[in-house]
Amino acid sequence: MGVGRRMKKQGAPEPLDEAHFTNLKRKAGMSVTESRAESQQYVKKRRTNGSDSKPARKDKKEKTNGKAKGFTNSMALPSQKSALKKSKKPEAVPLPLSDEEDEDSDAADFMNDEFDDLSIEGEEGGLGDGDDFLESGSEVYDSEDDHAHKAMFSEDEDESDAEEKLTAANIAGLTRKLDEQMAEQEADAQAELEEAALQTNIAGDRPHILSDDESDEEGVKTNALLAPDLQLLRTRINDTVRVLDEFSKLAEEGRSRAEYTAQLLKDICVYYGYSPYLAEKLFNLFPPKEAFAFFEANETPRPVVIRTNTLKTHRRDLAQALINRGVTLEPVGKWSKIGLQIFESPVPLGATPEYLAGHYILQAASSFLPVMALAPQEHERVLDMASAPGGKTTHIAALMKNTGCIFANDSNKSRSKGLIGNIHRLGAKNTIVCNYDAREFPKVIGGFDRVLLDAPCSGTGVIAKDASVKTNKTERDFLMLPHLQKQLLLAAIDSVDHASKTGGYVVYSTCSVTVEENEGVVQYALSKRPNVKLVETGLVFGKEGFTAYMGKSFDKSMKMTRRYYPHAYNVDGFFVSKFKKTGPSPTGAAATVKVDAGDEEVVDKRPVPETEEEAEDEFGGFDDAEDEVYIEKGKKNLMRKKGIDPKASKGDASKKKVNGKERSSKAK
Repeated sequence: MGVGRRMKKQGAPEPLDEAHFTNLKRKAGMSVTESRAESQQYVKKRRTNGSDSKPARKDKKEKTNGKAKGFTNSMALPSQKSALKKSKKPEAVPLPLSDEEDEDSDAADFMNDEFDDLSIEGEEGGLGDGDDFLESGSEVYDSEDDHAHKAMFSEDEDESDAEEKLTAANIAGLTRKLDEQMAEQEADAQAELEEAALQTNIAGDRPHILSDDESDEEGVKTNALLAPDLQLLRTRINDTVRVLDEFSKLAEEGRSRAEYTAQLLKDICVYYGYSPYLAEKLFNLFPPKEAFAFFEANETPRPVVIRTNTLKTHRRDLAQALINRGVTLEPVGKWSKIGLQIFESPVPLGATPEYLAGHYILQAASSFLPVMALAPQEHERVLDMASAPGGKTTHIAALMKNTGCIFANDSNKSRSKGLIGNIHRLGAKNTIVCNYDAREFPKVIGGFDRVLLDAPCSGTGVIAKDASVKTNKTERDFLMLPHLQKQLLLAAIDSVDHASKTGGYVVYSTCSVTVEENEGVVQYALSKRPNVKLVETGLVFGKEGFTAYMGKSFDKSMKMTRRYYPHAYNVDGFFVSKFKKTGPSPTGAAATVKVDAGDEEVVDKRPVPETEEEAEDEFGGFDDAEDEVYIEKGKKNLMRKKGIDPKASKGDASKKKVNGKERSSKAK
């Protein structure tokens, strides 16, 4: 690789500009005349010493620039010269050097020529002031646009009019550029505001939402087979909600609130896919704006949450192990010390070694709340009346540190299999699994310190998980489910020991937000069991329960219950209440199990037997003949398991007996 053009041109450094020394001397106190005279002598000395190299330099200039001869007498600045070189270079000649290289190589000779011309035209024959040079009517003086691109100043020179003009030009250019940018930003902001005003009517105009009857009927006929315009529906829902919030200001004349509400419910049913009955029931729980937020939150799934099993590990250790596997997580909140919220996981959370080892269980954050309200203590007897799939049961076991005894009941036998699997995987050793109808539990066993009833419900709080709830729930469901929940709650209250030293509490919870399944059931229990009262749940967050709803009034203590909504806390919709049993249940109330018998209801009011003799009389004793049948059946089943045919073995035995008689008779 050969030597570059820059290396060939590089030579000894040129002496400093004489103008620099002139300014230094002026600053040192010399007069202007003395400094100019000395500068002129220095210029003439330089010209006499450099006369040999000057023609060659001019020739070189003629080769590279066709107008170099006239350019020497034009009083142009170095910056202008470099600009001319860049703009008027021939095509056949290589590209000129940069400004820095050109100034390094040509500064001395070029400045000699310029100072020579200036000394001739000056008043005293020396170097002219910058003011005189700028005020001269020369046509070569650069314009504002040229100096806006490149302004050359010297820190050592005094401020002059040229500097002021160039500085003003730069400032004017920058100001103009900034003004253009600000104008463009203001135009964009105004356009955005206008667009937002079109969408939300910020300007205050009353939106036209309700259409006339005739046009509505025509639209229904013409667009019956077309899909709905979702963007139009969304805009109309927003406008209707805003009108209902400020009805006196934004409502159209002659229109009632009921008309706007009916239109909003109709749009919600079409946009979100709810049945009209359920949409109206859920809408009545909130103000219009909050109801819209509730429906919108049900379209987004809740975060994935896992509960740390403190029987085997700690949350910090579990979090570190999952982070090492690439899982992105964070704590659920300050209200829980065992929950972890999962944002991203490269591996299935139900197949990690930590999951298989029982270090955690996938469980919704709202399912922590009933157990936290129950607050079980060590060495207590606890009943979980509807325990499958085992998240709450194992949580209770962890809080009790595997002490005491937990009865995990579930009426569905197939769901009990998953319950047993989770109990074994998570290491709960103080749990007994049973399969009873929870309404029979006071007769099966009672005297518990605490009872948890997470009752079966309509699931209106977990619509994000099961979208089928939007359409498959009817008015009949909201009559049957509260009826069952009332029976279960009375059975739970009767199963609690009011004389317990540490307990005597019942927690009733549902994953529903309807009043019929929550406050209505609690109010029924308070009226039927005067020996219980509502107490604080101990939960640090949640909205208070309703004390009045749709013309119905509830007990003032209903404020102690807690409601949870997906749009408010980003958890599944939930209801939690806590009872304290203060005395024994009324006589005959422990076995109030209602069984449908045709159109009439038969109520079993027999008291629970207290002694073994009463229990035997109540049970009716044993039937030996019936027991013999079951014993024989069990023996046959045992023989089949061993691979023996019960019928064949019975025939062989009879033959042996016959043969034995025959043999004995023959022997005789």
